[in-house]
Amino acid sequence: NFTYCPATGLAKGNEHSEFAGWAFPFPGVFLAEEFISEDEESEIVELMDQDDWKPSQSGRKKQDYGPKVNFKKQRLKAGSFSGLPSFSKKIVAQMKACSVLGGFLPVEQCNLDYMPERGSAIDPHFDDWWLWGERLVSLNLLSKTVLSMSCDSEDSIQLFPTFSKENGEFSPPGSFTQTSACKNSGEEGIDCILSPRLVPSKEVTVAIHLPRRSLVVLYGDARYTWKHAIYRKHIEHRRICVTFRELSAEFSAGGRHEELGKELLEIALSFQGRPV
Repeated sequence: NFTYCPATGLAKGNEHSEFAGWAFPFPGVFLAEEFISEDEESEIVELMDQDDWKPSQSGRKKQDYGPKVNFKKQRLKAGSFSGLPSFSKKIVAQMKACSVLGGFLPVEQCNLDYMPERGSAIDPHFDDWWLWGERLVSLNLLSKTVLSMSCDSEDSIQLFPTFSKENGEFSPPGSFTQTSACKNSGEEGIDCILSPRLVPSKEVTVAIHLPRRSLVVLYGDARYTWKHAIYRKHIEHRRICVTFRELSAEFSAGGRHEELGKELLEIALSFQGRPV
């Protein structure tokens, strides 16, 4: 019922929902459109398709480049991991130009193949916090889709009106908002008493539209408070998602498993890998 606006960082109420005209700040999302060219996309997909795609859950197929992990028992080893694929070296280098990706060192890459004929989707979930660090980076290839964000929190979200008649500009977060009585009066809200409008977080979903060849980064609240999903209805054509993950603090400098983290990064950034 809300759509994320990259230009403002706001989640805006959809036109035909009860939240039309309302918005709230949605932090933790970075979206870069046209991150790679059409020629680069064609070349990458062609190289991927030279390797086997293994069946995955919910109608997806996958190619994994990463260490062997048992998340339930929290065990980790290099296994047959031989690094990220050679074609990712250029992608990772381009990431350095993104302000939110300073110091980002990917230790794992997962390619996921979505097809409407297979009913491909992924349910709302959090990516693991024990092994993977704060920033999740995904490159969206071959077709557009929608990343659907939802929240199980018991908290409420304060909404504010997106448009002020006085100055024609966005109202700042925390400003007063129209009451529902005002909405029902048939007026534009100019003469209404203003009061905050709170809605339970559980009633809110936010759509992040991912254009073809765009790069999206989830961090902060979008990583740890909001679950992300891809629904079947948003897979219209073949789509490949290339997700890169970094190590958590436990496996980074000063962490309990720093040495293992160093070893895995050295393997990953050799860019000589094949799918495991």
